[in-house]
Amino acid sequence: MSYSVGQVSAFAKVTVRTLHHYDRAGLLSPSERTPAGYRLYGDADLARLQQILFYRELGFPLDEIAAILSGSQADALEHLQARQRQLAEEIARLRRLAEVAGRAVEVQRTGARLTPEERFEVFGEITFDLSYATEAELRWAGPAGRSEAVARAAAHTKEDWRRLMGEAAAWRAELLAAFDEGEPSGGERAMDLAEEHRLHTARWFTSCPPGRHRRVADDFVAEPRAFALVVPPSQQRPGLAAWTRAAVHANADRRTGPAGTGEPR
Repeated sequence: MSYSVGQVSAFAKVTVRTLHHYDRAGLLSPSERTPAGYRLYGDADLARLQQILFYRELGFPLDEIAAILSGSQADALEHLQARQRQLAEEIARLRRLAEVAGRAVEVQRTGARLTPEERFEVFGEITFDLSYATEAELRWAGPAGRSEAVARAAAHTKEDWRRLMGEAAAWRAELLAAFDEGEPSGGERAMDLAEEHRLHTARWFTSCPPGRHRRVADDFVAEPRAFALVVPPSQQRPGLAAWTRAAVHANADRRTGPAGTGEPR
C-alpha cells in the first residue's frame, strides 16, 4: 500500500516540510510517484522513517543517522552505545544542576555570600554563565526588572528549578532539531521556538516583551556568555547563535511589526 506525503505527515506526526527535507538530504526518498509526480511512500519507506524518527528522538544528527542506516548492525550498535553513554552523562549533569541550583537558592535565602572558590565548587563549568545572567543580560530589564528577576529566582524552590531546567532542556532539544533539519530562521517553527523562549523568561524571571527579547537575542551573537545561557558550548553548532537571533527578531517582527520594540523606548 502507498501513502501520500500528507497521510504520512498525519500519522507519523512530522511536518510535510520535514519529509521534504529528508528527501532532499537523501535520507528518505519515496520509492513511488503518482502519474502527476507526487511523492508516495511504501511500506519499506515507512519502516525507514520509523528508524529515522527513533534516532532523531535519541538526538542523533541527520548525517549520523544516514551513516547508521547505511552501515552494518554492529555499526548501529556502536552508535547506540555511545549515545547511551552521552545521555547518561547528560542526565547526571542535569540532576547535579538541579541540586546545585537548590543549594544556591538556600544560600540566597540565608543571605550568605559565596567566594569565587565556593562559586566554582557549587556551579562548576556554569559559573561564568550564571554570573553573566545577573551582571549583563538582565540589564535589558532595567533596575526594576533586574530586582524582580533576582527576587523571583531567589524564591524558586528546588522543584521550581527542576521544572525550569526541564523546560529549558526540552526547548533546547527542539531548537537543535529545527536547526539541524534546516528550518529557516524566519519560518513558523523557528518563530514559535523564539516565542517559547520569551514566555519562559517571563514565566520564571522577569517580563520580556518582544522588543526587549530582540535586544537580549542580539547578545547571542555579540557575547558568547549570553548564548551559553541558552545552549551550552558542548551542544552549540556553527551558525546556531545567529540563527536563533534571527528567529527572535522574526518573532518580534511578527508581533510588533518590523523594527517594533514591543515596549516604550
